Amino acid sequence: MNPGLRSSLVVVAALAALSPVALVGCSSSSTQSAEAAAQVASGAVLIDVRTPEEFAGGHLDGALNIDVQSADFDARITELDPAGTYLIYCRSGNRSAAAIETMEGLGFTNLSDLGSLSEAADATGVAIVR
Repeated sequence: MNPGLRSSLVVVAALAALSPVALVGCSSSSTQSAEAAAQVASGAVLIDVRTPEEFAGGHLDGALNIDVQSADFDARITELDPAGTYLIYCRSGNRSAAAIETMEGLGFTNLSDLGSLSEAADATGVAIVR
C-alpha cells in the first residue's frame, strides 16, 4: 500500500474513533447545563467562592459571595442549610472544587461544581452582572 495513503487512512480511522467520544462529551455537557438550569429554577443557591474584588468585577445574578480562601469560610457555610442544593463556581474551577470538598466535610450533600464564571453562566442561563 502507498505510504501516503496508509497515513491518511490512519488519520481517518483515528478521527472516526474519536467522534463518538466527542458526541458523548457534547451530550453530557448539554445534560449538565439543562440540569443546572433546572436546579436554579427550583431554588438552588449559587455560590461564588472568589474574592470580593473578583465578585465585584462580575458574578452571576443573585449569587452569594463566600470566599473559600477567607478565614470565615467554614463559619459562613455552616449558616446555610446542609440539605439545600448549591451550585458553586469560581474563576477556573480550582477553588470551587476546594469549596465543595470542604462543604462535603461539613455535611453538605447536594453540590455541583460549575467551574468558571463563564461556564456557570452557560450552564445555568443566569446573567453575569457587574
